[in-house]
Amino acid sequence: MALFLLTLGLSLVSGHTARAPRASAGPRLQVSGIWYPVSVASDDIKRIEENGDLRVFIRNIESLGDGRLRFHFHTMVHGECEHVAMVCEKAERDGEYSVSHEGDNTVLLLETDYRQYITFHLRNVRNGTQTTVLALYGRVPDLDPSFLDRFEKVCRKYGLGPQNIISLGNQGEPPASCASSPPESPGASGLGVEVPERLHLRPPHPRLCLPRCLFQIQEVEMPTQA
Repeated sequence: MALFLLTLGLSLVSGHTARAPRASAGPRLQVSGIWYPVSVASDDIKRIEENGDLRVFIRNIESLGDGRLRFHFHTMVHGECEHVAMVCEKAERDGEYSVSHEGDNTVLLLETDYRQYITFHLRNVRNGTQTTVLALYGRVPDLDPSFLDRFEKVCRKYGLGPQNIISLGNQGEPPASCASSPPESPGASGLGVEVPERLHLRPPHPRLCLPRCLFQIQEVEMPTQA
C-alpha cells in the first residue's frame, strides 16, 4: 500500500511539472488579436477623460516570439489622433509586462477568458506619483451587462467607485479623426475565426483567471441569466 501511494504521488508531481511550460506560452498567444474598449477606471479621473494622457484605445495585441507583447492603440494628443505601436517587455510575474508611456508602467493581464473579455491593471509612476488604471475590453464592442457589473466589483477591490469609472459605450470606437487607421492584422479575433460586430456573449466564468491574479475571483458573485 505504501509503495502504491508513493508511486501515485510521484506520478502526480511528474504530471504537474510536465504541464507547467504550457501555462507560460499559451496566454500570450490567446490574448492576441483585436479588442474593443468598454470601460475604464482610475484614481486620477482626469488622466482617462477626453484628451487625458492615459486615455487610450487599444485595437490590436500581437504576441512576439520572445515573450513580449506589442500593443497597437489610438490616443489623442492636443486634439490630434496618434496611432501608436508599443512593445511591452515581459516581467518575471506571470501575465505582467512593463512599458514606458507617460511614465513607467506595469501592465497586468488581470483577468481574461481570451474569447470574450479581458481586464487590464495598469500602474503608472510619473514624477514620483502613482496612478492606477483598470480597463475592460471585449472581443466585440457590445458586451453583456454582466461584464460591466463584474468590472465594477473588480474596481471596488482597488478602492475605485462609480465616480472613478468611465463607460466608453459608443466611444469604444476611436475618435472620428482616427478613422483612417492602419491595417489590422488578419483574423479579427486573433483566434483563427471572425467575430461578428455584435454578439450576445455569456457572462465570464467566476474561476477563469490567469495564474497569480491579484484577488480571488471566486469571491465575486456572478449575476444569473434567465
